Amino acid sequence: MMTKQKNVGVDDADFIQETDKNPSNILPEKLTFDSSLQFACHPKVSCFTACCHNIKIILTPYDILVLRKRLNIPAHEFVTQYTEPTYLEKTDMPGVQIKLVGEKNGCPFVTPEGCTVYTDRPSACRYYPVGMADFHEGGTDDPEEEKFFFLVKEPHCRGHEEPKRWTIREWRADQGVDVRDEMNKEWLRLVMRRKSFGLQATLSEAAKRMFFMASTDLDHFRKFVFESSFLDTYEIDADTIAKIKDDDVELMLFSFKYLANTLFGAAGLKIKEEKIKIKVAEIKSRQDTALQQAEKEYEELKAERELLEKSRQAAKGTPSDT
Repeated sequence: MMTKQKNVGVDDADFIQETDKNPSNILPEKLTFDSSLQFACHPKVSCFTACCHNIKIILTPYDILVLRKRLNIPAHEFVTQYTEPTYLEKTDMPGVQIKLVGEKNGCPFVTPEGCTVYTDRPSACRYYPVGMADFHEGGTDDPEEEKFFFLVKEPHCRGHEEPKRWTIREWRADQGVDVRDEMNKEWLRLVMRRKSFGLQATLSEAAKRMFFMASTDLDHFRKFVFESSFLDTYEIDADTIAKIKDDDVELMLFSFKYLANTLFGAAGLKIKEEKIKIKVAEIKSRQDTALQQAEKEYEELKAERELLEKSRQAAKGTPSDT
């Protein structure tokens, strides 16, 4: 089962996943948690696994964490073998999407019998046919974000003809969406914040690399935290250090806080006071050196001009040969 989750913003662009881009497949009705949904998907539905082909499924950091643990392989191996690079929500933020395979261009985890990683399937796969819209694209910290749900009804899907009825709340709980939303929330907010800046602003290559590493490979991010000068630079309490050292979920959530701070100046991390003083001293030293160099160059230029002027005056005072 595939999802078509949306974060509705300036251009109403798809984010988590793309199936059929025809907007007529989105029913024009705002749904709430208590709205009714008639839908079921199982092997006896004639279109079973059809939605697992010719699709774009962007993976969140939590998706990658869960799937690579399911497969018992390192994150970098999972990313190399099962994904391909993409950009997130029409920004310059790098991410990954499932790499489709075979003649039918299908998800590598799908078989005629169904999904081989179903209990650990990506967040995108859990929503369909429900979508969630969020008007707070700019990364608001308001807990009462304006959200609503909508229904995606594509021509090929026969799940809507099944008699099973749910509320949106029941569907989300059954699909494990609530947990995924909580795990994905801060990462999605980073992407929405970046998108709100528009194309006139660009991320540095270093920022892109850091975002990609933190989003796709927690093993390398952990090495960055514990084997670089990171802990000497930032004020991190002992309890947080203990949590992120061994708990991948805690480390993932910490990485979102770090990225928000470094990319967008959000509160949450503080540089140690002595590091600030050292950096200020370095900047002042560079400024002093530059000023001294500028003064030296000015004096040299001044002396050269004075010498040239004296030469001109001397030339004017030379008697003519005529």
